Amino acid sequence: MRQPILKAREDGLVESDQAVLLPIMAPRLQAEFHPEGSADLALWGEGDLGRLRFSAIEGPFVYFPNGLTASAGGVFAAQEAPVLVIRGAIYRGFTPAKRCANWDRSTHPKARVRREKTRRRIDLQWAVVLIEQRGADLLIAGGADLAEAERALHFSVETIVGEASAYATHCDRMPEADPTMRSMVIQGTHAGLSSVRRDERGRFDGLAAGLHYSAPARTYYRDGYWTLQLLLGLAPAVVHEEIEMLASGMQSDGEAPSGVIVSGAEQARAWEELRTTAFGMDWIHTRSTDWWSDHFDSPLFFVLAIGDYVRATGDLEPAERHWPLVKAVFERYRDLCEMGLPVKPRHERDWADNVYRGGFVAYDLGLWVGVLDVISKLGAKLDPLLAAAARALATEARTAIETQLWRPDGWYADYHAPEGLAEVEPALEDHLTLDSLTLLRYDAVTGARALEVLEAVRARLETRHNTDQSFGDWGMMCAYPPFKQRADTRSKSAFAFRYHNGSDWPWLDGVYAEERLRRGLPGWRYPLVAWWEQCLREGWLGAVEYFAPPWGRGSLLQGWSGLPAAVALKHRETVLAGDSD
Repeated sequence: MRQPILKAREDGLVESDQAVLLPIMAPRLQAEFHPEGSADLALWGEGDLGRLRFSAIEGPFVYFPNGLTASAGGVFAAQEAPVLVIRGAIYRGFTPAKRCANWDRSTHPKARVRREKTRRRIDLQWAVVLIEQRGADLLIAGGADLAEAERALHFSVETIVGEASAYATHCDRMPEADPTMRSMVIQGTHAGLSSVRRDERGRFDGLAAGLHYSAPARTYYRDGYWTLQLLLGLAPAVVHEEIEMLASGMQSDGEAPSGVIVSGAEQARAWEELRTTAFGMDWIHTRSTDWWSDHFDSPLFFVLAIGDYVRATGDLEPAERHWPLVKAVFERYRDLCEMGLPVKPRHERDWADNVYRGGFVAYDLGLWVGVLDVISKLGAKLDPLLAAAARALATEARTAIETQLWRPDGWYADYHAPEGLAEVEPALEDHLTLDSLTLLRYDAVTGARALEVLEAVRARLETRHNTDQSFGDWGMMCAYPPFKQRADTRSKSAFAFRYHNGSDWPWLDGVYAEERLRRGLPGWRYPLVAWWEQCLREGWLGAVEYFAPPWGRGSLLQGWSGLPAAVALKHRETVLAGDSD
C-alpha cells in the first residue's frame, strides 16, 4: 500500500511534502488555494471573483484550518473581514471572473482593472477585489462593494495571521486524543464552524453546505440539521438564527424546499433570470427563494432542529413562535399516512436526490417518528391536544414500521411500497442502508432490533469486514448491495458504489458511530475515523462530502461531514478511553 500523502501530527495539524489543494471558507471569503501558484476566489452571496496567480510556495507544508505554513511563507485567512495574506509570495496576475457563477447567463460589463498607488483594484458588477503587495506579503481582499473591500484591506498582516491562528486553535477541541482522532476533530469542527456565513454587514447569512454549494448562496434543511449538531455545543445562538432562516422558507401548509436561497442582489438577479427563462427551472424551483421546492424530508428536519435546540438550551422561544408551522407539518404528513406512516411519492426529493424512492422509506420514517416525539414533548406545554395526537400516531407508526419494513436478513428495507398504496406502484428495495439508521437514532424500533441492525451494518457496510466488494478496506458504504431497482436510480447514483449507491458519506458514518457509542458497543472508532484516514491517504484536506475508490470524492469542507467530530465530542470520555474493538 502506498504511503499517505498527508500525515496527522501530534498537535493535530496535517503535514505533507507534497502540495495539495487547500479549501478556504471564512465567513465571507472563500478559495480553492493551490500552493503551486494559483487560487480561485469567491465571495459568499456575491459569486466568483476570479483567479489569482502568484509565485509558488515551496514545501514541506503544514496545514491547519483555512491556512498553511511552509518553509518560507504560508497563507492565512482573517475571520472578521474578507481578506487573506499569502506570505513569501509575489503577485503574478489576476483573471477576473466573467460571471458570478458558472450557470450565470447574464451579460455583464467587462471587469474594470486599474492600479491605485500600491494596490490593484478590480471592479466586477457584483463585487470588488483589492490586491496589494506589502513587501514579501501578498494581500487579497474582497467585498460586495468598495467600502467592504477597503475595510478588509486595512487589516494588518499581524491581525490577519493572529485571527487565523486563533481560529485554528478554536477548532482544536480534543487535544488529548491521538493524532488521527485529534486531527479528525479539528477538521470536522472546522467544517461545522466554517459553514457559518455572514453578509456584507456581518449578519448571519445561513449555514453553507460546503465549498461547492455556494452559488446561488443557500442554506439547506438537511445539511443544516446535521451541521448544527456540532454548533449546539459551540455556538447555540447560530442554531437559533439558522432556525429563523429555515422558517422563512417554510410554507403555511407545511411544505419546504431543499434549501433557502440567500444570495446578494446581483447573484439573486442572475439566478432569477435563469430560473424564469431556462426550460423546466421554474418547475423545479417554484419560488424565487426556493432551492429545489417541496422536499419530503425538509419539513421534518425543521421540526427536529427546533426540538434539538430546545433540548440543548432550554429556550422554548423558537418552538412557541413557530408552533403554527410545526402544527402544519404534522397535519401535512398525517394526511399522507397509511398505518401511521407517511407515504412518500415516487420521486427523488429527499437526501437521496438521485433515487426515486416511494412508499414507506425507512430514512424518512425515522425522521417522522422523531418529529412525533418532539411534538409530543413540546406540545405537553404548548398544545396538549396536538401532543396527544402525536403520541397516538407514534405508537401506530412504530408498530407499522416493524410489519412493513423488517427483513428476515436482520435489517429494515430501504423502501417498500406494498400493494394497495395510493398513487405508488408496488416496489421493494431491501438492501441495507446507513440512512435507515434514523430508525435507531429516533428510537422508532426496539433496542433488540437495533442491535440486530447494528451487527448487520458492521458485517456488510464496514468495508473491512465485507469481502464481497472488491476494493478492500476503504471505509463505510452507505448501501450494500447496490440498488437492484435500477430504474429507481439516476445520474451519479445509477453507478454501483457511487453517490447514494454505496459511497462513504462521513455524516452517515457519524450517525452509525453514535448508535454504537450510546448503546455501549465497541467498534465505534472505525466509522469515526476510517473516512478521515482515507482523506489523508488521498491528500484531501477538510471534511469531504463523500467518496468511493472507483469514483473519487465530492466537495471539500462539507458542513454535515463535521458530524463525526460532533459525536466524538459528545462522547468524549468514551472516545478518549479507547475502543476495545
